Amino acid sequence: MTSDAVFVTGATGIVGSAVVDHLLERGEPVVAGVRTEADAAQLPRGIRHRHFDFGMPAHRLDAVLDGCDRLFLMRPPPIADVERYLFPLIDAAMRRGLRQIVFLSLQGVQANRSTPHHAVERYLREVDAPFTFLRPNFFMQNLTTTYRDDIRDHDEIFVPAGRSRTAFIDARDIGRVAAAVFTGPGHLRAAYTLSGEQSLTYRRVARILSDVLGREIRYARPGEREYLARLAANGAPEDYLAVQRMIHRVVRWNVSALPNRAVRRLTGRPATTFAEFAARERAAWER
Repeated sequence: MTSDAVFVTGATGIVGSAVVDHLLERGEPVVAGVRTEADAAQLPRGIRHRHFDFGMPAHRLDAVLDGCDRLFLMRPPPIADVERYLFPLIDAAMRRGLRQIVFLSLQGVQANRSTPHHAVERYLREVDAPFTFLRPNFFMQNLTTTYRDDIRDHDEIFVPAGRSRTAFIDARDIGRVAAAVFTGPGHLRAAYTLSGEQSLTYRRVARILSDVLGREIRYARPGEREYLARLAANGAPEDYLAVQRMIHRVVRWNVSALPNRAVRRLTGRPATTFAEFAARERAAWER
């Protein structure tokens, strides 16, 4: 087997599946890491896949990367102990001499030492890995996953964002950027903050959804206490509440408000607008 494939972790997730699709569009060989055969069934037909779990013994990781010379690395949300679960895969990639590791990081991670993403970035630098960091803004897909039920069932966006703005990014665009930096020169040891080209309030997001869905969607604008109380009433654990508290305080500080043209610069095409995303994904909110 030639050693020219990209090994993709999280290959059936929102971002990982986009990475796979855009690599295949470019004719790049891909090996998808999957936990189960049910996961494998979600992959594009004919794609190579291999059993992979971040908890697997370190001595098996070299075999997992066989035939691959690049790695798309992302942290599954439930994993907080990156030293135990992600560092061994990085070590295996270094032993095998992989020529690039693209890590899905987090916007503003440089100034947020408490995040697992910061620890991963620091370790990649420490071991002198051939890294590329992708640091995306809030995903548009948050509206089709985390906040979908409130929009679909109650015609409201229930987020404690105040009057702040967010330059949302489509996860499909992140996949497009990943494919571009895997296949083009000049991206080693680079870090890219990825935002959309529009800075929107949630009130504006609600108006766009109203236009697309043909019914009124309102931005409820709850306070932090009200928002967290609803999550707690729905059974959310304390650690999840703490993360949500931090995330939305950052939003209210407008840290995520600044748009940029990184997607356009790296791929040659503009970032997806929220109206385009809403039209494409409207079935998620239809009753």
